[in-house]
Amino acid sequence: MHEKYFDITCQKCPRLAAFLCDVKEKNSTYHAKPVAPFGDENAQLLIVGLAPGMHGANATGRPFTGDFAGILLYEALHEFGFSNCSESTSFNDGLLLKNARITNAVKCLPPQNKPTGKEINTCNYFLSTELRTLPENAVILALGSIAHQAVLKAYGLKVTSAKFAHNSCFEFENKNSLVSSYHTSRYNIQTKRLTKSMFTDVFKTIEYLLARS
Repeated sequence: MHEKYFDITCQKCPRLAAFLCDVKEKNSTYHAKPVAPFGDENAQLLIVGLAPGMHGANATGRPFTGDFAGILLYEALHEFGFSNCSESTSFNDGLLLKNARITNAVKCLPPQNKPTGKEINTCNYFLSTELRTLPENAVILALGSIAHQAVLKAYGLKVTSAKFAHNSCFEFENKNSLVSSYHTSRYNIQTKRLTKSMFTDVFKTIEYLLARS
């Protein structure tokens, strides 16, 4: 499914490859490899996060699964009909996505959850390839400013082409749309930078954009 825009054997970023080896040695049950996109191959909605979390996607092998950042995301996906479950706990929990897929700007776990600019740019090839598989009038939801900028780069645009703002919308020349949101991280939710109602509004924007197609 993901062969063209994902490579589980990728070691193009030496720092990340070495870090994953170290993590695997300390946590033998963890996935500790590049994390593949998850969801509908023909999805009209592509959600782009930053990178796998240490005890979430890096452990389970599925984006936003097993950690706090996935709670609000999967609740919203279920509420708006993109998922058969409101909770994502493990790779084999039976959760399925409909008309939606989740990926990351950086496919490997970075130390301290902070990829370097070079690592983001190196992995941008995979994101660019994945974006080219989207149908017309697709919507890309970027979670956080780094994902927002990565999507713009993947389209060959300057990061200044569209300023990051919560629930902002930018339309590309191919009629696909970029909707951006604050990341669903524990910090953003606990500080109320991002609330459930704010995230619901983002999905209402997505619902409106998809209804036009």
